Amino acid sequence: MAWLVLRRALWAIPVLWVVATVTFILVRVVPGGPFDAEKNLPPGIVANIKAKYHLDRPVAEQYLLYLGRLSRGDLGVSYKYANRTVNDILSDAFPVSVQLGAMALAIAVLAGVPLGTVAAVRRGRLLDFACMTLSTVGISVPSFLVGALLIYLLGIWLKALPVALWESPRHMILPALTLSFLPCAYVARLTRASVLEVMQKDWVRTARSKGLSPAVTIVKHVLRNSLVPVVTILGPLTAVLITGSFTVEYIFAVPGMGRFFITAVINRDYDLIMATSLIFALILIVSNTLVDIAYTFLDPKIRLEH
Repeated sequence: MAWLVLRRALWAIPVLWVVATVTFILVRVVPGGPFDAEKNLPPGIVANIKAKYHLDRPVAEQYLLYLGRLSRGDLGVSYKYANRTVNDILSDAFPVSVQLGAMALAIAVLAGVPLGTVAAVRRGRLLDFACMTLSTVGISVPSFLVGALLIYLLGIWLKALPVALWESPRHMILPALTLSFLPCAYVARLTRASVLEVMQKDWVRTARSKGLSPAVTIVKHVLRNSLVPVVTILGPLTAVLITGSFTVEYIFAVPGMGRFFITAVINRDYDLIMATSLIFALILIVSNTLVDIAYTFLDPKIRLEH
């Protein structure tokens, strides 16, 4: 397992370099620049601003300067948030997005796995139909509509929860529920399919023939062997939930990375765009490594291979 972690850590270096390079090229190929919208500034002032941020230099030199800063852990400066570096922005916003994403992931797993398991055990019955209908709705309905419905039902009509900001645990419930709705539906459907497949195995019939109760057979034997496909999607799903909650953060005024990334794209804030892309890639690498480690606890054959 230690070799697995070391190998992934070594692979992370070239992967992050490729992501940084591709993102650097793309943000400069796209028409427009970070100061093109400043129509009222004289050309001389715009030239001085570009010189301050080294945007007047050749692209190759800008790239080398960027890699040099990146090797020192310096993610650059924001062109639109005065007197704030990208490191400062992300140090404030990233923990909020991580907290929101972790809560949504926990809700998705804790709700999706039982729903999928129950649907598989009650296949073809009313409970199966209800669970799969709910998961279909979860996949089909966009997050902004889910958020609006939850705000109306729990915030305005029942007045049970605050509808915006990120100031207390009660403020976190609605954003986390909204963000977890789609992944919960995916986890439920995948769990159902996986449990149904495992229930057809010969060793499950053998366990039943030995007199094990259906509950023990499902929980102790079937469910554990059904979780490998579910765990597989948790790696990319974690990265998406942590860095891709732009709509939810905007709806609930959550001070996470979402609003900064959106404004960075609109304003061509190069360094902030590239830093967000690198963080997404890093989270994806780490979460996929954790998924591979989890495999070794779920499947003994995979443990022997590692």
